[in-house]
Amino acid sequence: MCRFVSQVDVKALDMQVEEKKARKGAARTKEAAYADAEDRRYNFEACVHQNRQKKKSREMEKALVNYRHQHQMPSTRREFDLNDPDCYRKLDPGDAQMMLPGLAGEEQDSKSRLKRQKEQLREWLLCQQKEHEEEMLQQKMEGWQYEQSRKEMHDLAVELHKLEMDRKKATAVAVKDYNLAAAEARQIEEKEGNKGYDGSQQHALDMVPGMCPSQDRREPPESLQQVVQFQKHQIEEKKRTELEKKQEGDLYNRIRLDSVHSALLMERQQKRLSKQLRRIQDSTNAQLAQTRRQQYVTTFSRTVCAF
Repeated sequence: MCRFVSQVDVKALDMQVEEKKARKGAARTKEAAYADAEDRRYNFEACVHQNRQKKKSREMEKALVNYRHQHQMPSTRREFDLNDPDCYRKLDPGDAQMMLPGLAGEEQDSKSRLKRQKEQLREWLLCQQKEHEEEMLQQKMEGWQYEQSRKEMHDLAVELHKLEMDRKKATAVAVKDYNLAAAEARQIEEKEGNKGYDGSQQHALDMVPGMCPSQDRREPPESLQQVVQFQKHQIEEKKRTELEKKQEGDLYNRIRLDSVHSALLMERQQKRLSKQLRRIQDSTNAQLAQTRRQQYVTTFSRTVCAF
């Protein structure tokens, strides 16, 4: 059996690799040189353009200066005096070049100005101090007025509460008196009713013969007269009962009217005190508002005068 052995030319392969690397290096060098040339060309063009712009700007400035020297001389300007455009031409060269004594830009009246400023600042500080003192005094006065009004309102509230308690107490006493009077009248009526009933029963038994064995021995009275007396007694008892009921109703009405009258008087007094309290409060608020308004006007006027 025959074997075929392939032989590789290593030297040829190495030469091919070296040639390939050389070609790549040459291409890289060529690209770098081309890029460097492009950068130089762009820089050169930019410098040329910048120089042209500077030259053009200098030419324009020079032309502007020349135009001003030729056509905008101070002697041809009309801003000095509209009524006399040739005023600058009439001036002497010495007057035109005259300068105030002292350094250029120096203020000749600086000392007097500083003095006036110091005086103005001093007056302003004094005014501020006076306003502060007046404001503190005003606050003290307002605090005192507030305390006085608060005390007055507290006293009025205490008085109103006292009147309310007195009214309730008077109503309770009136109701209690009425209840006691009604109870006493009811007890008296019950006692008298029981007595009358017992007397009438006993009288009826006495009038019937044979009901009281101890009194059967006396002579029996006439039956008609006894009946008439019994009816009269019933009529009188009925009148007395009606009179007591009427008196009880009158007492109740009198107590009720007195209670209503006292309640109305207390309510009117309470309303009067409430109106007085409201009037005092409104007056205090109006005084405080007026004081605030005057203080604001005074402060504003002083501030305007200071400025």
